[in-house]
Amino acid sequence: MSVAVILGSAFDGLPGLGAAPVVHPTPYGEAELWPCRGGHVVFRHGRPHRWLPHQVPYRAHAWALREAGCGALLVTSSAGVLAEDVPLFEPLLVSDLVMLDNRLPDGTACTLFERPREGQGHLVVEHGLFSRDLTDQLHGIARDLGRPLSDREVVFLYRDGPRTKTAAENRVFAGLGVDVNSMTLAPEVVLASELGIPCAGLVTGHKVSRAGLAAPDEDAISASLVASRAAQQALVLGFLERGEPVPFRNHLYRFD
Repeated sequence: MSVAVILGSAFDGLPGLGAAPVVHPTPYGEAELWPCRGGHVVFRHGRPHRWLPHQVPYRAHAWALREAGCGALLVTSSAGVLAEDVPLFEPLLVSDLVMLDNRLPDGTACTLFERPREGQGHLVVEHGLFSRDLTDQLHGIARDLGRPLSDREVVFLYRDGPRTKTAAENRVFAGLGVDVNSMTLAPEVVLASELGIPCAGLVTGHKVSRAGLAAPDEDAISASLVASRAAQQALVLGFLERGEPVPFRNHLYRFD
């Protein structure tokens, strides 16, 4: 079994990336997996960037990762920061998430069981959607790289795009006890979990989303994504080279 990483808008490439992707046919359309340093890479928005957050083929990506034998998945995101004690441009691991409605941006349920079929079931989250085994492994890889991660892990809020949040929405979300938010990551973790793939989440705060602060302009956002990539890249490469599959500790409850 192999490991894989899903990369977001901060990444348009990666050192050691293969010359061409492997195209996987899936029931949800084709998905591209790029070989890199012994693992696989998914560029969430395509390479080149062509999909807005609500256009990402989430189901196709998850299915292709399972077909490729993924036994551990690191999902990354550049996020807006809601909590005052969360620093910008520092890579942080995700401990839990809030997904206010278990739906994909197209309005359908965030599941691979959208129609009755053999093997369907409820994803029972007994040990969290973010694997503690995998999170501990990433802490170890970061220490070995000489870039230890903070013990301050974050609670992630998913809110689908493509628009940003209003000041009133950010006030509500901050009151829910979450630390960061973005328009992706959560669907990928849920769908991969339905396929028995353990997941970890790695985010970097690239802007402050607290209410009352002016939204950054396009140049500032572009610069912040560059800084986000710089913060995450060493750990992403370390995981592709040294990461190992871990047990999947949640389960699907099947009535049959």
